[in-house]
Amino acid sequence: MSRRDDATTKLRKLLDSNRFPPQSQLPAERQLCIDLDLSRSALREGLEILEAEGRIWRHIGKGTFVGSKPVGERGSLAMVSTQTNPIEVLDTRLILEPALARLAALHATEADIANMRYLIDKSEAARDAEAWELWDGTLHRAIAQATHNNLLISIFDAFNAIRKQENWRRLREASQTPDKLHIYRAHHREFVDAISHRDVDLAETMMRRHIEAVRNNMLAKLAPFTSNATRLEDSLADGNGAMGRSNVAAASQPE
Repeated sequence: MSRRDDATTKLRKLLDSNRFPPQSQLPAERQLCIDLDLSRSALREGLEILEAEGRIWRHIGKGTFVGSKPVGERGSLAMVSTQTNPIEVLDTRLILEPALARLAALHATEADIANMRYLIDKSEAARDAEAWELWDGTLHRAIAQATHNNLLISIFDAFNAIRKQENWRRLREASQTPDKLHIYRAHHREFVDAISHRDVDLAETMMRRHIEAVRNNMLAKLAPFTSNATRLEDSLADGNGAMGRSNVAAASQPE
């Protein structure tokens, strides 16, 4: 087990112990290192993971707190994430996220924008796919939060929850290359810059450009399975009928 995984496991156990209720403050890092027998660097890596997961949040100058950063009461649509798939999520993102960026350019506070830039730095410093996924998702959620529209934040959370599903993780990892990540990082800075300059049209355009790039890249990874399924179904239709077609679906799934 890596030191990051060890720190993350110990911190999760600490939170699961209910010693610290939601919105309560955790001990200082020095005390946590002693309590959990961790080095300062390992502790900070673990805290970063939990922050990206939304299990803790940090207030500069005040400390680390349990739970998600308060943004007001929101309804829960999380159940939707169990009834959808990556293609539907990509289509929804293309519709919704450019509009969120536009609203964020109108309503984001200076603290919202500072948080976006902090999350960009974190995503650019990510050393593996798991860390990138966490910080990338947290950045996109920060855009939704910056709209200060609780209904839109709830809708965003519903489809963003699919990132935790195994088929999404595998698809994301398959589509992430150093060249693609370099492009995505540039996109992040472009739409955050547009939001910070209150340029609603440019913020919307840059976010749409980013989501289209992500969508096209990920759909390209799905294309071989889709095309193979279609060819196989056509070849079996005459002789095997519905039985052949039902087997196609299973044969076309990535292993």
